[in-house]
Amino acid sequence: MRLPRRWLGWAALGLAGLAPLAGSPFAVQRGRIDVARLARQVEREEDHVTALELAEWIKDRRPQLRILDLRSAARFDSLHIPGAERIDLDSLASIDLPRRETIVLYSEAGAHAAQAWVFLRALGFEHVVFLRGGIYEWIDQVLSPTLAADATPAERVGYAHASALSRYFGGAPLGGVPRVEQRKSVARLRRRGC
Repeated sequence: MRLPRRWLGWAALGLAGLAPLAGSPFAVQRGRIDVARLARQVEREEDHVTALELAEWIKDRRPQLRILDLRSAARFDSLHIPGAERIDLDSLASIDLPRRETIVLYSEAGAHAAQAWVFLRALGFEHVVFLRGGIYEWIDQVLSPTLAADATPAERVGYAHASALSRYFGGAPLGGVPRVEQRKSVARLRRRGC
């Protein structure tokens, strides 16, 4: 059956008129940032998670948790947080991420992850945080927590919790460490490029 050309013309005009209501096909690449809202979230420290909090989430099998590693493939292959997926920073705008998942971003020391947090928030993702100190915080607090030889009672309680998580993830907690050595451990890891 042939449709009259006039009818096709009217249909095309109607669809063209509705096109602006459908939105831009490029909308995924553009976002809006409510700077005041983001600033409040940063002020209340709602933008990040600590390594120990993330370890608890993983251990407890928190539903709809997605962990994205923004480091290079070589760094990811040498060490990554359990359950993490590697992704390039420049592909965040095109990846299909469910809006209801809690997305945790991490990088070397946290800077790229913090930037990615802004990108995803601009794209409308509400449930996104970054690992505050990046993979180095994970190594320091989860894989190799230490307890100073002269630890306070509060530090001992924190260490007991951290060392239990550390053993769960195959880490090696170490007690009785001189305080000066505690501060040097992460600096050594960064120099080695872990």
